[in-house]
This record gives sequence, structure tokens and C-alpha cells, in this order.
Amino acid sequence: MTLPIYMDGHATTRVDPRVVDAMVPFFSEHYGNAASRHHQFGWAARDAVAEARSAVATLIGASPRELVFTSGATESNNLALKGVMDASREHGNHLITVSTEHRAILDPCARLEQQGVTVSYLPVREDGLLDPNTLADQLRPTTVLVSVMSANNEIGVLQPVAELARVARSAGALFHTDAAQAVGKVPVDVVADGIDLLSLTAHKFYGPKGIGALFVRRGLTLTPMVDGGGHESGRRSGSLNVPAIVGLGRAAALCQAGMADEAARMTRMRDRLWVGLQRALTGVSVNGSLVARLPHSLNVTFDGVNGEQLLMGLVDVAVSSGAACSSSRVESSHVLAALGVPESAARASVRFGLGRFNTEAEVDRVVETLRSLVTGLRTPVPVFELADDDPELPPSWGEERVLKVN
Repeated sequence: MTLPIYMDGHATTRVDPRVVDAMVPFFSEHYGNAASRHHQFGWAARDAVAEARSAVATLIGASPRELVFTSGATESNNLALKGVMDASREHGNHLITVSTEHRAILDPCARLEQQGVTVSYLPVREDGLLDPNTLADQLRPTTVLVSVMSANNEIGVLQPVAELARVARSAGALFHTDAAQAVGKVPVDVVADGIDLLSLTAHKFYGPKGIGALFVRRGLTLTPMVDGGGHESGRRSGSLNVPAIVGLGRAAALCQAGMADEAARMTRMRDRLWVGLQRALTGVSVNGSLVARLPHSLNVTFDGVNGEQLLMGLVDVAVSSGAACSSSRVESSHVLAALGVPESAARASVRFGLGRFNTEAEVDRVVETLRSLVTGLRTPVPVFELADDDPELPPSWGEERVLKVN
């Protein structure tokens, strides 16, 4: 077993070696610009991009022409929200989202509010799920867009996307989902689920960082954020990152081929981790629904411990307490707060994201590590008292004081 053990798969994933192999030739051999139409270097790049576009489209049930390549889910989210709201300003200025969204949704919403857009932030139930009736109650004639993430990046809860999309579209609103955590892990079908826009990123499913895509349903209008050359049907200008796009396509194809088996294996290992923690320790609980959940995801609260001490003590295990994009923030998780989890409990919560390269032996090692660490952190600290009458104090003690164990 190689240490440290990586279990922070919500933050990012290791690039699959098969993805790397597919990318390498496009750095050194087929290095043409996909927009170069007059020589074989450009043709090779163009064909590789087309193949990757088809693979990604197949993974989500879309048409290749409905995909816009971006730098990742954050850019895709910005393009979806800002692009649609700008293009639809004559029809309305109301956007609906959820309080447990990633900052890549919440921050663009805050920017849109500064520009005059009205944004409603819906609450979730204690299990992390949005009640479709709550959405229905908030829809207005001026509602242009509803944005609800498919799978939460902190607690792994899967929202009822198809039902939420149906409610939104029945009121004439478009439906967008940030599916960065879901794509490649669970089946996604933009047609069957009634999705109008969908954001994804390669590095969440064993592809490279810095490449993603936005699905835009055919016929939908949105204002581009980047101009200059008219690439991607005018929706996102700039020379295409061909090696990364090839990697995205290869990662998508691998997930498509092995999703069922991989999901079953992840579920077994996640359950092995949860059962192991329950047997090893008291005072452990899962945040969010255990039923509507990603197969590789677990967010656990350890009662009676300091969260910072817990994470610092896990020197051989890579996990986190929440979103990697917000790891520098000192406040506790807004997601757990939305579920009604007290701040002290939220700070004692750990997010586990298992992955393709984890083993059962690693799961068992993590359980034993946590058993030892949490038990130690829960052990009462010895109480000290002043020994003012200690006859052994030296004459030079002065203002200093001796502490002795009670």
C-alpha cells in the first residue's frame, strides 16, 4: 500500500493512464490547430476534437453540436447563467437556484444581482434534497432560469433533476444543472431528464484539469462571454485546447463503458467505509441522504472532536472538510448549515470521495487510522492546578508558577 491514501475525489481525480496515453501524441506529433483547414496537421486536430465531442455527447445523451468546450465547470456555469440571463432580459429577470450550490453558481448569481437580476435561493430539507413543491411555489412569470446542481460536491446528494426540470419547464423557465460531480459517475441523459443546459468538467472523472463543456440545447440563445474568432459556433472564442479535449473525450468514453461496474464497486467500498466507521467508533453520523447519493461519496460527522485537529491528524489520508475551491475560507460549510447541522458538528465533518484507484485495503487502513485518531482526540486532557504551597519551589522562582497534575 502506498501512502498517503487519496480519498478526496470530489476535489479532483487522478488522470487515468489511458487518458494520458491518448493525450500525449497531440503535444508532440499531432500538434496542429483545429481551426487550420489547409493542411493535415489541422485536419488531424479537427478530427480528434470531433471524436472527443461525440464521446462526451454520448455520455450525457446529447448531440455533438450541442456541446461548447470550456475551461471547466466554473466557466460553463458562468456562461450558462450570465449568457442566458443576458439574452433573455426582455422576457424576465428572475433566476432561481439553491442555497447548497457550489460557489461556481453562487458567486455568478451574486454578480448577476449586482446587475439587476433577481435571484431566489431555495432551502433544502434536512436530507439535502430540494422539494419540487418548493420550486413550484417560487416560480414567477418573470422566471427565466432555474439552476440546480445534479450532485452536491460536499455531501454527494443527488437531486431529483428530472422532476425539478419538469416543474421549471412547465412554467416556461429554462433548466440548468451543474453536473460536475455527477457526469461519469451516474447515468445522465439530458433528453430524458429535460435539461436545457448542463455543465461538466473532465478532472472530476479521471480526465485532465482545465477542460470542460457546456451542453446547450439546440435552438437556445445565450450571449457569449468571450469574443474573438467565433469558435464553438460563436459561443466561446479561442483556439481549442486539443490535447485536453482529447483527454476529456477519452475519459468520457472510459466512464461510459465501465460506469455500471465502477458504480457498483464504489458503492461496496463506500459502504465498507461507513460500516467500518460505525463499528470502530460511536458518535458518527452521515450528512445528507443515504439513498439519493453518489456511489463514491460519504460526508461524516465525528462527535466530540475538533475538526481542524482531525484533519491535521490524518497525515496519511487525503480528505477534506468541504469544497476544495473554498478550502481557504475560515467559515464552516454553507452546505451543512443549510441542512441544519450545528457549526461545531460541521467543523467536525469529513468528506470522503472514493475513486477508481482506491482499494479495500486502503478503506480498512483509513478506518483504523480514524479509530485511533478520533479516540485519542476524545480522550480527556489532564486537569492542571497551581501548586502555590509546593515546598520544593526554588528561591529564584519569582513570578513564575508551577503546574502539577491533579
